[in-house]
Amino acid sequence: MKLEAIKLENDRVLLAALSMENFHHLIPIAAQPGLVRYSPSSISTEQDLTQYVEKALLQRVNRESIPFIVYDKSSSCYAGSTRYMNIDWLNKVLHIGATWLGREFHSTGLNSHMKQLMIDHAFYNMHFEKVEFRIDERNIPSRKAVEKLGAVLEGILRENVYLSDGFKRNTCCYGLLPKEWEALKSGK
Repeated sequence: MKLEAIKLENDRVLLAALSMENFHHLIPIAAQPGLVRYSPSSISTEQDLTQYVEKALLQRVNRESIPFIVYDKSSSCYAGSTRYMNIDWLNKVLHIGATWLGREFHSTGLNSHMKQLMIDHAFYNMHFEKVEFRIDERNIPSRKAVEKLGAVLEGILRENVYLSDGFKRNTCCYGLLPKEWEALKSGK
């Protein structure tokens, strides 16, 4: 499977391979202050964003990550980035994370559409057996969003990740199994 060829799409959103050729669409979005305040990454300058993308692409070469650029079809513009990460091919577990969207896309339903596409693809096309999410304990909107998707809080890693401002966050670990995803989709 060529990881750079994976493209996910529905009526609302297109997730295409992030690349050095298309990341420039993200520069104005990434410059929004505090957009990734709960993340260990820095993207606010073009140089920071370039390094961020280069690292994501190296992880893709190493089959550890599949980064996407997000295109919102309803507004006909680029919205941000997301990725599969910490991919454990042997144990069939991956994380969905490194998601950031411009503020104008918050609370629009875009993130739910993205996550549904990614979860479906992970379970039904890649045949993974678990999807995980790692979220800063203080990031209540993101925690509620993954809980709506059926993810279960499995534990909290205390003071395990330094953020770019020097704060050491607690990380909530959520997990989602195919049977839980199926139950949610079927309304059970």
